[in-house]
Amino acid sequence: MSRARDVVEVVARALASQPDEVDVIEVPRRGTTIIELTMAPGDLGRVIGRQGRTASAVRTLATAAGELDGERVTVDFRDD
Repeated sequence: MSRARDVVEVVARALASQPDEVDVIEVPRRGTTIIELTMAPGDLGRVIGRQGRTASAVRTLATAAGELDGERVTVDFRDD
């Protein structure tokens, strides 16, 4: 597990009303680590935030944590 994945998971669980439904998957692809975040449908809006501000902040935190590990990181918010 990378620091970026841990950061995304901690923030998502803190914002979620159903923290047990948070699922974070790390997928390496072409030199970039993609972190896929899946949550309960009602909680996804809380993590994305108004005009995507919270999602942007989560992506910024994950990018900074990835740089500490020497990785490029992208965060995808999945609605299943």
